[in-house]
Amino acid sequence: MANHNLFSALRAAFPSNLDDVAIEAVSSSGEPLNYTWRDLDRASARIANMLDSLKLPEGSRVAVQVEKSVEAVLLYLATLRAGYVFLPLNTAYQSAEIEYFIGNAEPAVVVCTPNNFGWVSKIAFKAGTEHVFTLGEDRNGTLLERATHFGDEHQEAERKSDDLAAILYTSGTTGRSKGAMLTHGNLLSNAVMLKDYWGWKPGDVLIHALPIFHVHGLFVAIHGALINGSKMIWMSKFDPKAVIAAMPRATVFMGVPTLYVRMLAEPALTRQQAGHMRLFIAGSAPLLIETFKEWQDRTGFTILERYGMSETIMLTSNPYSADARHGGQDERRGGTVGFPLPGVGLRVVDDAGKALPMGEIGNIQVKGPNVFKGYWRMPEKTREEFSADGWFKTGDVGKVDERDYVCIVGRSKDLIISGGYNVYPAEIEGYINDMPGVAESALVGVPHPDFGEVGVAVVIPKPGVQVDGDAIIAQLKSQLANFKIPKRCFVTPELPRNTMGKVQKNLLRDQYKGLFA
Repeated sequence: MANHNLFSALRAAFPSNLDDVAIEAVSSSGEPLNYTWRDLDRASARIANMLDSLKLPEGSRVAVQVEKSVEAVLLYLATLRAGYVFLPLNTAYQSAEIEYFIGNAEPAVVVCTPNNFGWVSKIAFKAGTEHVFTLGEDRNGTLLERATHFGDEHQEAERKSDDLAAILYTSGTTGRSKGAMLTHGNLLSNAVMLKDYWGWKPGDVLIHALPIFHVHGLFVAIHGALINGSKMIWMSKFDPKAVIAAMPRATVFMGVPTLYVRMLAEPALTRQQAGHMRLFIAGSAPLLIETFKEWQDRTGFTILERYGMSETIMLTSNPYSADARHGGQDERRGGTVGFPLPGVGLRVVDDAGKALPMGEIGNIQVKGPNVFKGYWRMPEKTREEFSADGWFKTGDVGKVDERDYVCIVGRSKDLIISGGYNVYPAEIEGYINDMPGVAESALVGVPHPDFGEVGVAVVIPKPGVQVDGDAIIAQLKSQLANFKIPKRCFVTPELPRNTMGKVQKNLLRDQYKGLFA
């Protein structure tokens, strides 16, 4: 039986000279740090051996909430290598959120930053996790201290294509986060297909400036470079000046629209500076057509926009080069997310599940080897989110035009995408509604020049009670990740409702849409 462990495929793609630089990084003190392919192999082996020594049950989850570092990538590779399930958590999550994730996923191992060890370990031990390690940004922490005592060779665990490789939590519209279960086969099929579709070549160099706790930075970007044996220029945080300065030594950049907006604000971004690049990719949030056009004017490059989800990795993409399907007339079109990727089925249906004709707006459903296995410990939710004939209901609304380009026009469940991060109103409303003096709240997304979209909260106080919008925001900041915090909070005597008593969020969106214009 062939071993379908994703790590085997990534390792097989390492270049023949293992002493070449694989990742070029910078220490917190500004010193250059180079990691060779041999370093990636040996260090991930040591961590995998250390995980093996813990004698964890089959299918154990390794939950990780650490700052971005090359060592965090080594931990990811080691988890795959040892055959366990990787569970990345956003570094912005606070105690209430971490308590839910650890309680729901029941990880055997938790890795956190040294600074957070006090409160994270308390939550983890209380939930029954036996092993809690720390991993800092500067190659410090108990994880690496333990791993140095182990050998630097490791035979990867045998895994089937359908075995779990990772769980990614994606907030539910009901406020309860769902763990999307991704298999070794899901991740590998997507990586192999994108290598071809996006024209990865020998000698490509990726600028990696994304976070590594979600699909875009962890799977699309890292797998893309590794499966091509390509060097990464590693940035622990996005800095527009640093990315522009690195362009003459690189060929590929992936970012969310906000990052492109911030680079366009830099005078150093010129055609000459970007001249060595081959490909700029955008995703995770809608790219404004103004940004698309301004990037073309400034750099001479057309951004390739694509569409994916935590549950499916990449689904569609604008073409890398002119495609033969339309007589070589295909192009990267602003305002679209391109075509369904090879092997991915995409259809647009009405609310009853009936297929809609070309150009009509409806619910997007998808199918393919990249589509996840279901939601962790939520069999009913999983059944609900798939059609009777096995298509996944994305919850996105869109259409397919006469040239097969897919356009996303909105989201069916009021999801707000702020700076590339998903914000689910019901979750934030739950926290606001629990505050003293609050009768009810509604959170809506409104356009924002930098983040694409931000949340605005509208609150009704209880009779005879004074409620302060700024105080509500201040309290939320102590409870939730920063990207979820509404930018403004308005107090009002009533919310607009339909005849059924349901809050009409579309009217609120209209009311506040010019707030940040």
